[in-house]
Amino acid sequence: MAKGATRLVAISGQGEPQARRASAGARQKSAGDTAAAPVVRLAPLRQPSAPLRNKIIAALRSAIETGLLVPGQRLIEKDLCDQLAVSRTSLREALRELQAEGILEYNSSRGLSVSRISIDDAKNAYRIRAVLEALAVEQFIEHADDAQLKELRQEGERLKRAYRGGVLDEILLAKRTFYDRICAGAKNPIAFDMINRLVLRTSSLRKVSLSRKARHQQSIAEIEALLDAIQRRDARRARAAAIEHVNNSALSALGEAVQ
Repeated sequence: MAKGATRLVAISGQGEPQARRASAGARQKSAGDTAAAPVVRLAPLRQPSAPLRNKIIAALRSAIETGLLVPGQRLIEKDLCDQLAVSRTSLREALRELQAEGILEYNSSRGLSVSRISIDDAKNAYRIRAVLEALAVEQFIEHADDAQLKELRQEGERLKRAYRGGVLDEILLAKRTFYDRICAGAKNPIAFDMINRLVLRTSSLRKVSLSRKARHQQSIAEIEALLDAIQRRDARRARAAAIEHVNNSALSALGEAVQ
């Protein structure tokens, strides 16, 4: 087994005959026997490494989202450790989690790399994302108070300014903050997690869409329509606006493939 691979403790039946004999022997003892009960020892707890692991995951997600790491790119552990200034153990924990999410993939000949996505999988990802974002918007309207509506309007205006500026990193940050605000207000962490995964899986296609100036102008109009419906607490219109925005994003990213 490769160094650093996860090992599971095997569960076998090898101890069963001995256990049955011990049990039988115990039944043969009289009620007055005072044999000491076996001592049960708990395994020592590992020191939590979640905070560092989460930081590494966030850094890798950001690198994939912004195109610093591209689909198919091989990941060299030593290089990543040097760049992130982390231990190989911590890095491997983060890589395993991203692999489990489908963000990274392992090939016996090439090792670990950023996952590629097929056209069909991308189309499905966008369709699922449209449904989830529509749900999140509807739930935001159900739960948000007036202060949260005002905060979302501010984030929406920031997102529109980022589109007008045309700087990819600023657009990505503003979009993430805007949708984080919606999902937090919706009180649906499951949808939040799933949307983030779907966005990351299609990050290379998303970058193509966001690089188009015409798409920037279209997105500004779509975000304004979404904000207006949310401010009016019109769930039906808000759902429709959310779905339209994702569908147009898919069309921009995939072109004729989504037809």
